[in-house]
Amino acid sequence: MSKIRREDVELLAPAGDWDCMRAAVANGADAIFFGVEKFNARARANNFQTDELPEIMAFLHSYGVKGFLTFNILVFENELEDAKQLMEACIDAGVDAVIVQDLGLVKLIRELSPDFPIHGSTQMTITSPEAVEFTKPFDIERVVLGRENNLKQIKKIGEQAKLPMEVFVHGALCVSYSGQCLTSEMWGGRSANRGECAQACRLPYDLMVDGEKMPMGDVAYLLSPKDLAAIELMPELIEAGVMSFKIEGRLKTPEYVANVVSKYRAAIDRYFDGNRSAPSKEEMRELQQSFSRGFTHGFLQGTNNKQLVEGTFPKSRGVYLGRVERVLRDAVVCKLEAPLKRGDGIVFDAGDPTKKEEGGRVYDLRRQGVKLEGEAQEGTLLELVPGRNDIDLRKVHVGDRIWKTNDPALDRRLRATFETEKPYRTFPLHVKVLGVLGQPLRTWWTDVQKNTTVEIVSELELEEAQKRPMDQSLLEEQLGRLGGTVYQLESLDADLKGDLILPIRELNRMRRVAVEQLAGERPKPPVYIKREVDSYSDVRARENTSAEASSAKGTAQLTALCRSLPQVEAAVKTDVGMVIADFEFVKQFPAAMEIARNAGKPIALATPRIHMPGENGYHASILRMQPDAVLVRNTGALYYYLRARAERTVGPFPQLIGDFSLNIANHKAADLFVDAGCSLITPSYDLNVQQMFDLLRRTDTSKVEVVIHQHLPMFHTEHCVYCTFLSEGTDFTNCGRPCEERRVSLQDRIGMSHPVRVDEGCRNTVYNAIEQSGAEYLRQFADLGVASFRIEFLEETADKVIEVIDLYRDALAGRINGTQVWRSLKAINQLGVTRGQLVK
Repeated sequence: MSKIRREDVELLAPAGDWDCMRAAVANGADAIFFGVEKFNARARANNFQTDELPEIMAFLHSYGVKGFLTFNILVFENELEDAKQLMEACIDAGVDAVIVQDLGLVKLIRELSPDFPIHGSTQMTITSPEAVEFTKPFDIERVVLGRENNLKQIKKIGEQAKLPMEVFVHGALCVSYSGQCLTSEMWGGRSANRGECAQACRLPYDLMVDGEKMPMGDVAYLLSPKDLAAIELMPELIEAGVMSFKIEGRLKTPEYVANVVSKYRAAIDRYFDGNRSAPSKEEMRELQQSFSRGFTHGFLQGTNNKQLVEGTFPKSRGVYLGRVERVLRDAVVCKLEAPLKRGDGIVFDAGDPTKKEEGGRVYDLRRQGVKLEGEAQEGTLLELVPGRNDIDLRKVHVGDRIWKTNDPALDRRLRATFETEKPYRTFPLHVKVLGVLGQPLRTWWTDVQKNTTVEIVSELELEEAQKRPMDQSLLEEQLGRLGGTVYQLESLDADLKGDLILPIRELNRMRRVAVEQLAGERPKPPVYIKREVDSYSDVRARENTSAEASSAKGTAQLTALCRSLPQVEAAVKTDVGMVIADFEFVKQFPAAMEIARNAGKPIALATPRIHMPGENGYHASILRMQPDAVLVRNTGALYYYLRARAERTVGPFPQLIGDFSLNIANHKAADLFVDAGCSLITPSYDLNVQQMFDLLRRTDTSKVEVVIHQHLPMFHTEHCVYCTFLSEGTDFTNCGRPCEERRVSLQDRIGMSHPVRVDEGCRNTVYNAIEQSGAEYLRQFADLGVASFRIEFLEETADKVIEVIDLYRDALAGRINGTQVWRSLKAINQLGVTRGQLVK
């Protein structure tokens, strides 16, 4: 393996505003990621304005820092023109790369510019070498891997795919795979794929096992992960081939940014200085102080469900101080497990964060009634006196945990790093001087980092020195007076022919001019190719004449996605055009295949939503069964099947249907997947009905399958609820597979129980309790020429399967209307039915 160099490794920091950006630069970030007022995955951040882009990039480039714009959301059909204009602004401003989720946007950017750098966002759900390979035709220069990839997988992806990898190393963890969470969309119309996540994972849930509530004590936050802190794993990550280390936090404070960036800067520098030591206890406490729900390595060392989620609180706690040992009239007694001083913020944790907690400032510290000065250290037994009006000690109990939530002294120290008049960092200058009597003094100034040289010549000619001639030390002193600039003199090479002299004021002028010219070069943006592009020029003429519309009414087929063998047995008795088997375990597929073949019914087999390194055996098994089609749910699996089809020399190959999880939200994404080799594509569940109409009007609808009925799959997660709460094990190797015997659901605050199902990779999907139907729009979708409508079942009985299919068949044939379907569904469903995101 080639030796990794310090300059090959990038520390990438978040910035939600100017203070955060300054904090990141001042504390050693190599690159910054930020969003503007629209089109980014942190809609709640302050964000920057598009017209600030030139100023932002000039500031960053003046310090040798790269700036990446986050465009990591799905783009709807009516937004493509605005998206193009933002990309043009990025190109003009010299943004170093744009971080993108939507492959339709990737297509648009490549039409606009062949060389503008694109990074594949973690929202693309890239978790395997095959998923990286799928991006290569679009010249994506870097991929941000899923947070669920472990170190071994990261190394394997890097070795096989040979594309620079970016990995999250610090900050909040999503419990769901990025790009695959629809919870916020379903419950509040605020899509995580649109930067509007409402954090449903941070809410309390009751665990229902086989319909009964399981006693959980103070564990209520079953889907709220601890925060990622991989600082101890930096040597392993560097050696696994990660080139960019990403810190989460565009909603965090500038103090948080300063703190975390400086700690990771130190960890990277330690490694390249030959020191593999872990960060100190003090460094870890300071990291916790800025923001922490408790720290975890996430999935980097493999899946450990017990360590990922503690479940007792969903918000930042800070540093653990200890437990209340006694409650006095005006104080509590505690043996400290971390330092504490007057003015620090504290909170008392009674084990139920759904209720108001007592918290405030420390007013005094006492030992046996005697006031303590300064900071009390770990191990001290003391009386902690809160501010008089802050805390009601009658509500504090022996045994309550105490957390230090705020350290004003630390915050002041962190702010001082970027609230300063001094330059945030300096760069080495090499100066070369040539002096000949009777000629001007010639100097060459080289900005080493930028590899830029300017020549500055004196306005006066050199004279013979009568007393003290210029020498190396005098020149170093005068030309090296660079305080207040971004430069420091690293070396000076003087070639002086004889005893020469030049006025000091002239040397000072030359220095000022040199610095001004070099500093003026630093902010200059890179230049990219930019073409004139019409965002909709590639839309094929798709006019729905009445004849076409009437023929479409007769040709659209129904497909039924089944999740149990009894459902398959029922579905094949109906006139659906195809049955899709979507089972938890691949061993169940042959029985479904036999049922369908005996009934003469075409059958598709569904892939898991995630594709990890080493999981191609699953897809090889599917191909050996020779289904009529494969429902493909990620780009890694799609690449595998496309390659297998290219290598197939004899025999038929199944059709490939691209599912909703490919996140197709505009016609460019639809065309991209059809051109790649999908026979049908399924639009994203992020689209409301108007956005669906917009997409369908600009898409070849003969290639579109719309899911018209389903339980929306909300969370899709590597975190296994069954393993965490129903077994003593930590992962699939030792959990005892409770998922094969029990049925779990999560009951929310309004009493709805959302089923949790497991796939072959032990990943969990939490489905919405209430069925969703688009029956009222079926006729309009059909009139637009949609080729296929899918009905998805979850836990329905065989009789219910037949009943629901018959309802939609009658509606498609025009025997009943969508409103009648809706009413019938409400009547036969105990929990009713919803229109879901279609009406947001």
